[in-house]
Amino acid sequence: MVMIRAIIRPDKTDAVMAKLMAEGFPSVTRMNVSGRGKQRGIKIGDVTYDEVQKEMLMMVVKDKDKDFVVKTIVEEARTGSKGAFGDGKIFLSPVEEMYTVSSGVKETSAEE
Repeated sequence: MVMIRAIIRPDKTDAVMAKLMAEGFPSVTRMNVSGRGKQRGIKIGDVTYDEVQKEMLMMVVKDKDKDFVVKTIVEEARTGSKGAFGDGKIFLSPVEEMYTVSSGVKETSAEE
């Protein structure tokens, strides 16, 4: 299993979530976050904003679905056909095991 964390523009979040749902990936945690990337914030006129509002989508998928989910996020979150600075980043981390709180049932990556 793989945890996918996608930090994207807030105006792209609904489209990404709708596409993931349509493709059979409804389980997503959505969080408001702020930060800066390589662009070091944004400058509007004489004012520089060090942190920019983004949203983070977090989900765990089976290894076999990883590439499809990442591709889906990239396609929906990208600005225009070529993308733009500030479109976001996607981070992947291995998940060895997880538990369902209500039942206490444990799932491991070996169960894929």
